[in-house]
Amino acid sequence: MPALPEVVFDRACDVDRLDTWLPDELHVRPEAAGSPGVTVYDDDTGRDAPALLRAEEEQLRLEWGTREDGRYAGWLQVAGIGSGASQVTVHLSFFDEELDPGGPTIVAALDESLDRLAEEVREESGEAG
Repeated sequence: MPALPEVVFDRACDVDRLDTWLPDELHVRPEAAGSPGVTVYDDDTGRDAPALLRAEEEQLRLEWGTREDGRYAGWLQVAGIGSGASQVTVHLSFFDEELDPGGPTIVAALDESLDRLAEEVREESGEAG
C-alpha cells in the first residue's frame, strides 16, 4: 500500500467507508457507536448477518467474524515496510463449508478488495496512480 501503516489501518477500519473496498456484494452497517457489533448484508444471499468487527489500533489489526454462530472469522494486519509504504495481510477462516466460496473465488475477491483499498489510500494521500 502506498502509505504509512497507520494511514492504511485508519482507512481499512473506517466502518462508514468499508463498502468502498470490501467485495461489492457485502455491505456493513454499524449497530451502536463504540460497539463492535455490525450487521453485514450479503447481496448474494439477500440476508443480513449479525457480526463483530473489532479494531486493535495498537496492533494495526482489524478482526471480524459472525457473531452468534462462529461460522466465519478473519483478520487484516497492516505492517510498515519502509519508505512510507505498508503491507497488508488478510486471513480468512470458514468454519462452515456453506460459507466457503472456494479458493479461486476468495483469491479474486481479496485481490480486488486490496486493490480498491490501495486506491482509496492513494486518493486520500494525494498520490498519483
